Amino acid sequence: MIRKELGLALLLVVISAITGAINPAFLSLVNLLNMANLIGLFGVFALGEGLVIITGGIDLSLGSMFALLGVIFIDLLTTYEVPWPLALLAVLLGGLALGGIQGFLVTRLKMQPFIVTLCGLLIYRGAARYYTSDSTRGFGYGDEAGTLSSIASGNVAGIPNTFILLIVLALVLGVLLHRSVYGRWLYAVGKNEEAARFSGINTNLVIATAYIISGGLAGVSTVLFVFYTNSVSPSSFGNFYELYAIAAAVLGGCSLRGGEGSILGIVLGTALLQVLQNLVNILGIPNSLNFAVMGTVILIGVLADQQLQARRRRKVALASVARTTPRSATLQGQTSAPPRGAAVVPTQASDQT
Repeated sequence: MIRKELGLALLLVVISAITGAINPAFLSLVNLLNMANLIGLFGVFALGEGLVIITGGIDLSLGSMFALLGVIFIDLLTTYEVPWPLALLAVLLGGLALGGIQGFLVTRLKMQPFIVTLCGLLIYRGAARYYTSDSTRGFGYGDEAGTLSSIASGNVAGIPNTFILLIVLALVLGVLLHRSVYGRWLYAVGKNEEAARFSGINTNLVIATAYIISGGLAGVSTVLFVFYTNSVSPSSFGNFYELYAIAAAVLGGCSLRGGEGSILGIVLGTALLQVLQNLVNILGIPNSLNFAVMGTVILIGVLADQQLQARRRRKVALASVARTTPRSATLQGQTSAPPRGAAVVPTQASDQT
């Protein structure tokens, strides 16, 4: 995994240098801080998506989850005048609950993750549009959550709080994934769920926990995006954001087959995706082609993963052949050579006489 991350970091530096050479404004402090803010916004829920992908699953419902939780969050603050700590807690618990429901359907009812999360995408979006009568929700001119807004949209020494939050979450999840028993279980389940189950791992609990963590991080991202846009349109808020998360995870080295990926890779993949988006804007490519760019990025990432997997299998096969060939040659040599002492054993009657 270190090799993948180093290659990704090098690619990020090269693309950033090329973009800066095309337009020096890319390297301006304002643009870099704006990109850091966007990396933080999209990186938080990309971490959760990456954990789900490592288990061999996928979560297509993140964008619709943002819409549903977003309209509920704004209504709690504006319509029902709930104190912002309680509204924040409600959104976080709502994200955890939605993730838990999806994890239950995948593990207990043995439904395919693609089907479960695709249905979630449709259900959450439809529920948000019905709840608001397809109208936009916003804060207006009030100051219902000024403290929370300053935290979500503020900065420390010029560094956006969203980027700082991403780094903190990445460190925590990095320890969880790479330095804990749960992390080893997560990789084992992604590699071979049946073998992990026979090894004594509670695979259902491991997979369900990954979906719960993803839902909780989706709740955190909902609050960040609500204060970033200051309004929620249930028909468009969070549209295709799950594609950003999948693209960032795939670019970061997460295999869609499961069992591979790292937290650092996901963060680097998110950063690379935002640099590519910035490059598209600098080159004057229409915004309508953003989705085409994302699709191309995902396609290239999957093709590269397939090539790496095939190359790794060839290396393993060649190594196994190299280990078995000397042993078989030795056995053949022992079989063809005459046994020790055979020259003195008589084989004819005259020899016996």
